[in-house]
This record gives sequence, C-alpha cells and structure tokens, in this order.
Amino acid sequence: MSCCAPGAESGTEAGFLSPDELRHAARSLGNGIAQIELSVPAVHCGACIHSVEQGLSRLEGVVSARVNLSTRRVSVRFREDAPPPLTETLTALGYPPHLFDEAAVDKDRSLSELLRGVAVSGFAAGNIMLLSVSVWSGADGATRDLFHWVSALIALPVLAFAGGIFYRSAWQALRHGRMNMDVPIAIGVTLAYAMSLYETTQHGDHAYFDAVASLLFFLLIGRTLDHVMRDKARSAVQGLARLAPRGAIMVAPDGGREYRQLGEIEPGNRLLIAAGERIPVDARVDGGTSDLDTSLVNGESRPQHVSPGSVVRAGTLNLTGPLTLEAIARADDSFLAEMMRMMEAAEGGRTRYRRIADRAAALYAPVVHLAAFATFLGWMAVDGDWHKAVTIGIAVLIITCPCALGLAVPIVQVVAARRLFERGVMVRDGSAMERLTEIDTIVFDKTGTLTLGRPRLVNIASVAPDMLAVAAALGAHSRHPLSQAIARSASGQAAFHNFDAVTEIPGFGMEGKAGPSVWRLGRAGWALGQDKDPSVSSQSGTLLTRDGRECARFEFEDVLRPGAARAIQALQRSGKSVHMLSGDTEAACDDVAKTLGIRQYAAALLPSEKVARIADMAKDGHKALMVGDGLNDAPALSAAHVSMAPATAADIGRNAADFVFLREGLEAVPLAIDVSERAGKLIRQNIGLAIVYNIIAIPIAILGHVTPLVAAIAMSCSSLLVIGNALRLLRAGEGISVARPAAAPAMGHYSEGGAR
Repeated sequence: MSCCAPGAESGTEAGFLSPDELRHAARSLGNGIAQIELSVPAVHCGACIHSVEQGLSRLEGVVSARVNLSTRRVSVRFREDAPPPLTETLTALGYPPHLFDEAAVDKDRSLSELLRGVAVSGFAAGNIMLLSVSVWSGADGATRDLFHWVSALIALPVLAFAGGIFYRSAWQALRHGRMNMDVPIAIGVTLAYAMSLYETTQHGDHAYFDAVASLLFFLLIGRTLDHVMRDKARSAVQGLARLAPRGAIMVAPDGGREYRQLGEIEPGNRLLIAAGERIPVDARVDGGTSDLDTSLVNGESRPQHVSPGSVVRAGTLNLTGPLTLEAIARADDSFLAEMMRMMEAAEGGRTRYRRIADRAAALYAPVVHLAAFATFLGWMAVDGDWHKAVTIGIAVLIITCPCALGLAVPIVQVVAARRLFERGVMVRDGSAMERLTEIDTIVFDKTGTLTLGRPRLVNIASVAPDMLAVAAALGAHSRHPLSQAIARSASGQAAFHNFDAVTEIPGFGMEGKAGPSVWRLGRAGWALGQDKDPSVSSQSGTLLTRDGRECARFEFEDVLRPGAARAIQALQRSGKSVHMLSGDTEAACDDVAKTLGIRQYAAALLPSEKVARIADMAKDGHKALMVGDGLNDAPALSAAHVSMAPATAADIGRNAADFVFLREGLEAVPLAIDVSERAGKLIRQNIGLAIVYNIIAIPIAILGHVTPLVAAIAMSCSSLLVIGNALRLLRAGEGISVARPAAAPAMGHYSEGGAR
C-alpha cells in the first residue's frame, strides 16, 4: 500500500510559473530569501524524496528544498533576485507540481477515486467469484471456458479503472527513469491477468481473474484506509485551515465598503468584523469594543475583552460586538498561518530514523524486482512449471512492497504534532522532537518564562488616589510593563487627567507637561533629577515626581507562570538537571529559585554570557533545552541543543525556538518531552515491525506458500499496523495537566533591573 495520491499522477501538468508569478506566490523571509510551497502529488516514497530534493538543490538560486512525504508537499527557499525554474524542473523529474492551495481539490478527488475503485473492484470480484463457484464445482469443457471468458470481460474494465490508479503512478516513474512502490503492483496484476488470459485461450483448468479483481479490491481498501487515517492524524492542520475566513469587508479611504479576499488584505487596510465572524489577519482594534474567543491562541475558555488599541490574532472569534480593525500583517504572515506552517513543518523534519527509513525504502524497489525475478528463475529451475513460477514471483512482488517502512516515521511525526497541538504546543521542526529526547539539562530564563513578566502594583493602598490617577495617565502612553501595571491598577481614573505633552524617555520613564508643571514617572534617580545615566541611581524603585519632588513611590511584584512549580518538580523527578539563567539581580533570582526549588542558577547575565554558559554545558557533554521568551534570549535559544518559547515571546525569540507553547501553563515543557520520548519509542517499534514483517513475509512468499491475493492482504495489513501503532500516541501526556490554575502565586518585588 503506497502513500501516493491517486488521480494526481495522471500527468496533467499545471502551467509553468513565470519568475514574476513565482515571486508573487512565494513568501518573503527577508535577507533576499523567499519560500514557496508546492504540492507534488506523485511523491510517495524515499526514492521520490531523494529525486525531488536533489533535483531542486542543483538549481541556481535554490537555497534549500525539503519534501514532506505525508502531505506530498515541497518547501523551497530561493533567492528572490534569481527565481529558479521550479515547476519546469519538477515536471521534467516526473512530479508535476501545483500551488499548494490547489492540493485540497486534488485530495478530495483522490479519495473519491479511491472509493470508486473500491466499489468497482469489489463488485467485479464478487461476480467473478460467483462464476468461479461453477468451475470449482466441476464445470468443464465449453462451460468452463465460457465462465472464464465472462470473468475475463468483467476483470478487464476493473484492470483499466481500478488498476489505473497504480498504472498511472508506475508509468510516471518508469517514464522518468525511476522506480516506485507501484511498479511491482502494476507488474503483478498485469502478469496475473495475462497468465489467466493465456490459460483461457489454451482451455486450461485454472484462471485467476477472481484473484486479479480481489487483489485490486484489497489493495485499494488498504490504500483508502491509509488515506483516511492520514487525514485523521492531520485533522488538526485541516481544522486550522477551516478557521481562516475567506475574506472580510474592507473600508476604503473614501468610506466605501468592498469585500476583499483573504489573500488581498494588506497591512493598513481597515476591516469591519461583525459579531460571530473570525478575525482574518493579525490586526489592531481601531474602533468598537467586544469579547473574543481566544482559546485558539492561549487555550483560555474565558472570553478576552478588546477595545481600541488592542492587538487581535487571526483565527480568533469575535463574540459580542462589531469591530473596526487595522490590519497589521498579511494572511501569510499572521498568527494562524504561522501555526499551520509549524504543524506542517513538524512532519517534515529530517530525523535520523527518517533518513534511515527513506534510504531503505529507496533501495527496496530494485531489490523487490530482483527478488521476484530470482524467485521466478529458481522455481523454473527446480520445478519447471512456468505457471507456478510466475504466480510465486507475483506474490513476492506484492508482499515485499516497503510501504510500512515508508510510513514508519512520518506517520508518528504527524500524530505527535497533532497531540502536542491539542495540548497547546506547536512544533517548528519534526527533528526537534528527536533532539528533545536527547536532553539531560533544562535551562530556564526567569522573567517572562518562569514568571509571566506581567508585574502588578502591590502598594496601591499607600498611594494617594489622585497621584495614582496622574501616574496612570502617564503610564497609559507607554508599553513598558511597569507603566502598564500602574495604568491597569487605576481602574480608568487616567481618563480624568490630561497633559499638554507626553514624552517617553527610553531607559528612564515618562515625562508629561501640564501647564508650568513637569511630571515624571520612572527610574527614581531620573525622576528626581539626580542623574541622567540609567545605570547610575542614588535611589531605587519607580517614582512619580512633580518638578523634581517625590509624589508617590510604586512597588511591584511578578507572578509565577501557572504550573511552574509542578513542571520543575516533574522535570527533576525525571532525572533532568534544571538551571535558571537570568539578567535580573541576585536577590530577584534567589527568590524565584527558592520558591521553585531550583538549586542551580546564575543572575545578572548578559545575552552573550547565557550563550557561553550553554556552550560550557555542551563541552561537558550535556545537551540542553533552553526555555526563554525575550529578545535577549534569542542567541541562547539558537545555541541550545533544542529550544522552546511561549507564544507571548518576542518575534525573534519565537522564531529562534523549536517549540512554541500557546497556553500560560509551564507544564508544556514536560508534556513536550513526554510526547517526544513516546514518539521516539513508537518510531523504533514501527521500524522494527516493518523489518520483522519483511523478514517473515519474504521467505514465506519465495517458498511458494503465499498467493498473490494473500500477499495483497498481508501488505495492506502491515501498513495499517504501523499507522494504528502510531495512533496510540494520541493518548500520550494524559497524566500531565496543562490547565490554568485559578490563581498564580506572586513573587517578590521587582528589582531595579525591572524598573526603568
């Protein structure tokens, strides 16, 4: 049972993409590099992957080419100034491509053709077997020959229609000088029909038209089940695709309204989103208030209130009121598209096991044909019965098809990626799961990782309400976490205070002028006018001052990320060494470390020093998982053996990470490790099952104890066994809770490093 998409191998070639069309269809990655996704339905084995990747990699301008076997998709990165002839090259190699959006149509057509093939071959097999009953009951002479001829006429359209699924794939391979898994199947059913036809013309006692129809029937049943089970395993990606609306109403500059397709929405466009509609692209609320279902983004069932200035993510659902949005990203660059790309990328990673399986599957086609031919010659030499020798050779051709081996690794990666997605963890690269099973050390950043990085005001009772309102009015103009914490604590009082001018001084704080008075909110020394160097301060903390006189002092505390303590304990119980590396002060780090039970930590580290610490661990033979969120964590995330970041991380940090967790709970870390370890075990089991199957099946077939029909059933069952074993992974991580607790514990006061 092969993985190919029937109907897609017909050789109907899409028009070649011109350089301009290629640039338009591709997504720019920056630095002059673009990426395009193409559907290549004819890819279905390790040899196909090798042919496509090698053929594209030789093109001038191609940076990399990666084939995803499960989705039959090739991702190509190329230089924007030199677009290569991708479609021409793929077509010449025998893999006519389509833009990936067209793949869904091919996919539906494939399943429909499979079902029709099953119906036709099953109907024909039943009727031929009824005719065969008379032959088996003793009919001879003209009666027997008549039944054989009728059976031949019934089997012929089955061979053309149902067998055409295999013939087209085999022809495409042979026409371009390569082999695939459908070649031995096509040869086998053709030889079986030809041999039966010869027996009929010679008035022979036995014909195998029933075996031909039944063989195709069982092969197509196996392939259809494979198709359906793959869809089941990948349903998470399909569900994400369904969350993307087809478009939205755009408000033109002159006030007119027009409907824009999703791909036509550009940053800066103003969109109208009614209650009950999904957000099409990442955007900022320009007008209106509403509640959003953001469970897709953060796993929270509680609606999130949004108002002007709020940033909303693609795919979230507008629940209560109409909103006017300003698009801040194209559909291809929005949150939903990023999640879909990560889900797809999770399947295509070049793990060690996958490389082994692909190489083995690529060698199988010539080995299968040599084994079948050698079996035919051997039986001819021993027995001299060509009829028997051909029948046994056909059985060997069919039973040794390496589909189970080709499915062993990718199907597990598909299921593992789906399982992690269901629990709020996105995988950027399938090979990351393999690397995650090798780690012995976990390194956490503090602020924004072990803690939420969202400080809250703790001395609000000691601050005069009028001073709190002034501070909130200043803080509302800033995105600094401490300013935002003050603004949140004022409960709307900031609206009653206006300033003639408000300026943010990076590294210092906010300055507002109201008449002759100058108000400052920020670093203590600067607010009091004592220094202008943010690294030097005679006093600590965050102050509100008026004309250099202190009016209020603010103290903050951070909040531990939900599940942090449970996650640390689970990791330590599993034998992993847990470290904390932070740029915050010794006192702040000591407080967090004691609360969470982390014995090894380092404070006041620069980004380069974090990288050096991880490099030292590697020199000592340790493989580290780095979990961080900030811009300053990006170098350490890249330097670690494998890395993870929350969805709230800075873009550069999120892009540097191998895993991204969407929910607030830190249980995502032990969960990802658990699922990855189970996936590794299932991959080894699947490879073992595929090898054991062939070790047992091939000798039995060569010895003549298997008919072609039994061979077809055995081959289909081996592939289904591998897929069924992979689906066991859907239960992985059931003992690890990722639910958000009702309240998260607070940590100690923010240090000077946390103030301006």
